[in-house]
Amino acid sequence: MNPSHRWGAPEYLILIGSCLFIFVLWFSAHIEADIRLLHFFQAWMYLATIVLALRCNRWGYFVGISAAAFWDYTNLFVTTFFVSGIHWLSAWMHTGHLKRVDQIIAVPAWTANFLVVAGCVWAYSRLPDKPRGDLARFALTFILTTGFFAAAMALCQPRYLPLFRQLLHPHRFW
Repeated sequence: MNPSHRWGAPEYLILIGSCLFIFVLWFSAHIEADIRLLHFFQAWMYLATIVLALRCNRWGYFVGISAAAFWDYTNLFVTTFFVSGIHWLSAWMHTGHLKRVDQIIAVPAWTANFLVVAGCVWAYSRLPDKPRGDLARFALTFILTTGFFAAAMALCQPRYLPLFRQLLHPHRFW
């Protein structure tokens, strides 16, 4: 970390969002054992984000934006996971009966990823220099982060790979 840089709101957003999402990954893997290895690999993207971003390293911001925005986008426009989570959370709030925790966790997961994106964009905006090459660096990071996630999926849970094809034809579920 740059010794002249003090922690501020962006760093806290990154840290809180990443830690919350890692917790959700752990909790989800606890509920559904067959996704444990996939979530183990997925958590590493968020650990890399924390370590690099808290050192004011632009690569950490790029990894965080890439991983978290990809997750949130997918859950808004490709899967019904987030919408289903909102439905079951609302049902719990109205009835007092907790059902489908495996779906409800999508809500804090989506929120956590939103915090990571917001924190990374904000922290990047505070960097004193933003060379033009950063756009290419971000694109490369997005490709590598998405590729890492796809490789982890192919290795651990190939049943989810069709999501990548569906990303090209998004639709809203709500």
